[in-house]
Amino acid sequence: MAKFIHRQRLPNVENTGFSPNSAIEGGRLINRDGNINIKKTGIPIFDRLSLYHVLLRMPRWKFLLLVFGFYFALNILFATAFYFIGIDGLDGATLQETQMNQFLTAFFFSAQTLTTVGYGHISPVGITANTLASFESMVGILAFALVTGVFYGRFSRPKAYIRFSDQFLIAPYRGATALMFRLATFKNNHLTDVDANVSLAMHVLEEGVLKTKFYTLKLEISKVVSLALSWTLVHPINEESPLYGFTEQDFKDNRVEVMVNIRAFDDHFSNTVQQRSSYTYQELVFGAKFLPMSRLDPSGQYTLLELDKLGEHERVALPKVNEIR
Repeated sequence: MAKFIHRQRLPNVENTGFSPNSAIEGGRLINRDGNINIKKTGIPIFDRLSLYHVLLRMPRWKFLLLVFGFYFALNILFATAFYFIGIDGLDGATLQETQMNQFLTAFFFSAQTLTTVGYGHISPVGITANTLASFESMVGILAFALVTGVFYGRFSRPKAYIRFSDQFLIAPYRGATALMFRLATFKNNHLTDVDANVSLAMHVLEEGVLKTKFYTLKLEISKVVSLALSWTLVHPINEESPLYGFTEQDFKDNRVEVMVNIRAFDDHFSNTVQQRSSYTYQELVFGAKFLPMSRLDPSGQYTLLELDKLGEHERVALPKVNEIR
């Protein structure tokens, strides 16, 4: 564990929402995708789980797979019910078909009823079949209304669409060093009044107890009017920085984590959006600087922002800084 001498005099942040007890932490505090690295227990899962939030944040492929799976499961359920009622309860169905074909007939009739299409080739006969068909049509209306609502919620939910560099750097800066990372929007949205808040978590040994200390990192520029191109956030490492005098090994020994919160106004959604992320000491490049990622288009008509170069950097020598030990 790296020594913690002058940094004890720096004001640390107490109201972060995280515990100062390092012993209860599992890995990083915030995941790269912005989710808090916490699992909750102690009450039934349905009391602590918001299905709507799960459906909103679920990856697109999982959501579509869930919708199609739910659709086919409902059809199989009602098709099985129609099959056991008897295929003779469906007027227009061929009784001489094999058992599999009869089930498929019930399945496709269920699909027509669930979606309220009703081609008319097959229709229910009798109280039992008509009651089941009526119930299925009601379930279909409610199910498609719910799915449509979730689709709209996913489509209309404001998002920042910000991508962060894969690593953060300790780079030369005005004769000293600075902590740097880079971000940019990757969709055709436009963010204005962009605010950045960067916090530092480090694990220190105090009186034989391992504790987590939190600090607010002062940025060279913490707000920009427009995020049209990329933005390199810079924290100068000087006497006022909790990282002053840190070597690369100190970052590892103190298990440093840099937590980022970006808040901005999206003029397309006319709403405030935000995005979180974090970097751990394992994603540190000590002694490097970012390479340019924007240039003039060959036509000379516009600026070309190359998003695939967001994290590109090159190794450089750092200036000698007196280390405090």
